[in-house]
Amino acid sequence: MPYRVEQLAEVTGVRVDTIRFYQGKGLLPPPERRGRIALYDERHVDRLREVRQLVDQGFRLAQIGRLLERRPERAPDREEPGGPVGEGELLRELASEAVGARTLSREELAQEAGVPLPLIQAAQAAGLVEPTVVGGEERFSEADLEMARTSLSILAAGFPLDELLRLAMTHARNVSDVTERAIDLFDEHVRRDPARRASRDVTEAFQALLPHATRLVALHFQRTLVNRALERLRQRGDADDLEEALAAAESAELEVAWK
Repeated sequence: MPYRVEQLAEVTGVRVDTIRFYQGKGLLPPPERRGRIALYDERHVDRLREVRQLVDQGFRLAQIGRLLERRPERAPDREEPGGPVGEGELLRELASEAVGARTLSREELAQEAGVPLPLIQAAQAAGLVEPTVVGGEERFSEADLEMARTSLSILAAGFPLDELLRLAMTHARNVSDVTERAIDLFDEHVRRDPARRASRDVTEAFQALLPHATRLVALHFQRTLVNRALERLRQRGDADDLEEALAAAESAELEVAWK
């Protein structure tokens, strides 16, 4: 049954402007054209419901689009052999796109990191780790595993857990504010750049900028930390400690890897 865009919106519960926005993002196959009239079919109904379900799961449109690019289209009156891709498979592929090929449960994260499960739960409650929900199950990434291991190393140095958590929460709030502003800058000066009309151009720009931005933030934090620590040593007159700290700072090399 063919649908005009208004009829498609009524059937799917998706607004006309949202349908056109998805179409512009390449998330919908092109409609059939009869003169100036665009006609949609059951493929578009299924695809819209699929996209909306994934959006509700928390996945970004860029992630959904990359998955859909890898999937063959099926004609409206038949299915590809083996049937359509189910929700579970979609979510698994999107989770892989979002957090890497390997994910872990909370229990697996605690076990592999060597961190007590209550500490993982406390970090999640504080917003320090944020799992991806796949099929109703929370899954953690390799990055979360590395963060947990690093946190354990810091705790082993003698930091009190409660004070470290408070410091980490303050840092997380500040990082959240800065990243929101950084996204606004990217949106205004890169995504809307007329020279980057294609979504793939924007994606490539983001992928190129992300490691540079990550390294810039890490280097700034390291340099600020070193400078403040040295200043305190100078104020205290700890000459020996100051000399050792300067030597350590000069020889230290910060590596920020982005996979």
